[in-house]
Amino acid sequence: MAFGAAAEAEPIRGAGSTFAAPIINQWSRDYEARRTDGGDFTSPDWRVDYEPVGSLAGLMRLAQPETDFAATDAPLTPEELAKRGLVQFPIVMGGIVVVANLDNVGAGQLRLSGPVLADIYLGKIGTWSDPAIKALNPGLELPDAAIAVLHRLDGSGSTFTFTSFLSETSPEWQGKHGADTLIAWPTGRGEKGTGGLAALTAATRNSIAYLEYGQVVRSGLPFVSLLNQSGAFVRPEPKSFQAGLATVAWDPARSFVADTTNLAGEGAYPMAVVTYAVVPKDRGQGRVNRVLDLFRIAFRQGADEAAALGYIPVSPELADRIEAYWATSFGLASN
Repeated sequence: MAFGAAAEAEPIRGAGSTFAAPIINQWSRDYEARRTDGGDFTSPDWRVDYEPVGSLAGLMRLAQPETDFAATDAPLTPEELAKRGLVQFPIVMGGIVVVANLDNVGAGQLRLSGPVLADIYLGKIGTWSDPAIKALNPGLELPDAAIAVLHRLDGSGSTFTFTSFLSETSPEWQGKHGADTLIAWPTGRGEKGTGGLAALTAATRNSIAYLEYGQVVRSGLPFVSLLNQSGAFVRPEPKSFQAGLATVAWDPARSFVADTTNLAGEGAYPMAVVTYAVVPKDRGQGRVNRVLDLFRIAFRQGADEAAALGYIPVSPELADRIEAYWATSFGLASN
């Protein structure tokens, strides 16, 4: 299914998720080179301007008439979408990863559970030598040092995924803080942006933080193995994200909103994340069609690029369902 795009040279303007910024920027470069499956080249002025301001700020940008789409890792409910005249659909998936900067502790060696992780972020566990951590890590030499708790300072979909996992595994966290893009953290130090948080973690000994998987790969920070719902400690990697995401039932009637944390499956990493595009219906058919062309190219020609950057691409089957959803949601007919 292909939609015709408008001929004006005004850029497509998007904003939001820092998690998805690397792949959106790659897809944008592809879009600037070709706009249809046949390889048609666009005007040199045809471009995509994407600002990785965070999921919450991206959604707020939709109030500005020049913004064509937001990318968010914290989906809006169908009720919110209907009230605001918005259409939402998944564009890429991946994982949010816990990292720890500890001397002589390599990637995947440290093991943590949801309840212990919640107690660290509640300030109830304050040292790496705490018995609750040692019980999960017999034989692992951990420092008798204070835990430097780090978190995102800005409104973030990564925070939403992380706190969703804490809420599902810790009744105390759920009761006191719940899941949201912006949290009144009971302890720790904040930093803006996933890149900023990664840099702060790398510079802070004995620290713990949460980052998107691609950022962890690029930074080389040691990741933590997490206890999943099946009782297995799982390393974060594309196959363990996919193991959980494969169980999701994508429902267009619910705007594809899905719970992606603490999913069942022996090999499932418990913090998978989905980035959604949110597109206003009132931008005019030409502008909407250009946004849909961008993501149609991404689905059909950008899967390998997404995988190379550590993401889980939308499957061809899900892409077909999304494109059918576009036609009904925007009142468009396929050519």
